[in-house]
Order: sequence, then C-alpha cells, then structure tokens
Amino acid sequence: MINSTHNDPHLQARILVEALPYMQRFHGRTIVIKYGGNAMTDARLQEQFAYDVTLMKQVGMNPVVVHGGGPQIGAMLERLGVHTHFVDGMRVTDAATMEVVEMVLGGGVNKEIVQAINRAGGRAVGLTGKDGGLLRARPLRRDGVDLGLVGEVARVDPDIIRLLDQGDFIPVVAPVGVGSLGESYNINADLVAGALAATLRAEKLILMTNVAGVLDSDGQLRTRLEAAEVDRMIADGRIYGGMLPKIQCCLDAVAAGVQASHIIDGRVPHALLLEIFTDAGVGTLISDTR
Repeated sequence: MINSTHNDPHLQARILVEALPYMQRFHGRTIVIKYGGNAMTDARLQEQFAYDVTLMKQVGMNPVVVHGGGPQIGAMLERLGVHTHFVDGMRVTDAATMEVVEMVLGGGVNKEIVQAINRAGGRAVGLTGKDGGLLRARPLRRDGVDLGLVGEVARVDPDIIRLLDQGDFIPVVAPVGVGSLGESYNINADLVAGALAATLRAEKLILMTNVAGVLDSDGQLRTRLEAAEVDRMIADGRIYGGMLPKIQCCLDAVAAGVQASHIIDGRVPHALLLEIFTDAGVGTLISDTR
C-alpha cells in the first residue's frame, strides 16, 4: 500500500474518516484527471499527486491521467531558439514546433509522471494519443485562422485504456493525436481529458487548476453548480476568460453521460483525495440537470 510517511498525518486521518463510503461507491469506476498547473511543477505537490493516484487505484478505482506541459514546451523552444507565437492563447504549431512538443510531452513530462507514480507504488504506463490509435485528430480552426498542427479530438478509440485498466495499470496520456495521414497534432489537454471521460463513460472528470474553482460575483467559491446555472453565469458574464473553455469542457462531459465534472485547486495538498473522498471537497462540482 501507499507509504504514508509522504503525507500530512492529520490530513490523511481526516480523509480516511470520510473515505470509506466513497471507496465503496466508486469501486470499479473510471476517474479521468487532467493534471496541470502548480500541482505539476511544485515538487511536493507532484509527489502527493502520485501517491493520491496510486491510492485511488489500490482501493479499486480506475484513474486515467491526462497531462499538459505548456511551460515545459515553451522553455524547450526558447532553449532551441525555435520562435513561436500565439493566437487567442493557442500556440501556432508548425512542423519544427510539433517535433519539440512531441519530445517534451511524450519523452519528458509523460515519463516523469510515470516514474513518480511508480515510485509511489503504482504501476503507470505512459502513452501519447498516437499509441493504439487512442486519439484521432483533425485540424483546429479558429475564425478561419490556420493554427498549423494544433488539433481537436475527432474520435477516441479507448481499447488500450480499457486493457491497461484491466491489468491494474494507470494510464498516463500525453495530449498528442494522430491525423488521417499519420501526422501529429498538438491538442489542448482539457479537451483530451473531456473526450476521454465522455468515451469511457467516466464517473468523474477532474480538472486540476491554479484557481479555487468557480467563483460567484462576490468572489465566493461555488462548491456545486448545475449545468443550467452555469449557462446563466456564462450568459451574464460571471464566468469569462480562461475559465470558459474549462467550463465548456465540463459541460460537454456531463452532457455526454459523465456523472460529474470538477474544477479543483491543484495547489491544495492532496486536492485529488479531498475532492473525491470528503464531503466538502476543494473545488466546484458541476452536474447536468438541464
């Protein structure tokens, strides 16, 4: 089992007191986790995330991890002197940039996460969306602008994920897809996580971020939201900017049959366990009741 010396004993005790009914409820269920933000760059939070995911697997859940890596890609491009620019927050990706994206995501970040989970006692396997035809991609267009090899998910073939789940492995997916001609596409990790959750009919989609969750007009955290209320918050401008694509990803997932989507604060120690195994949670839960 998990080595508890790497965890806050008081926090661990709190989680375990509340955890049993949730362990029973979610046994055998798939939880898709988008891993990013501070949780991915802070060494202490990285270690805690690895142990949390390992514990989820050990108590009978099927976690599937999808990770980003924008800052790491940017740093490597700068080191190599490869110039890139952004359109509406998306990196225009030519062939040279795509080579770096694949190298950093598939060969660097992905393997670091796999190694961290394996050190924690789990059995992780790293994939890109190209492995087993997992993620079929098509070009993403925004207002007629050509973004190069930036893609969106056209189709998910979940066979390899299900095979790994059955073998008690933890899939760790880098968001690189394959096009109809075998070309690689850089896909937003939130979109990949949402598409995987929908295809796998996951119990939960969890997006780890650098914010507390969805806030109301007074700046207070909304711990639970129904899809109809989210629609109203978007319409009246209470949800805007960088939160919009994450919210849309959550709404699409629950509309496709995912039981609940969560936006949680990855800066909180053991945020993943707190959201799944405690009543209060650490973010915003979104359900579909339109």
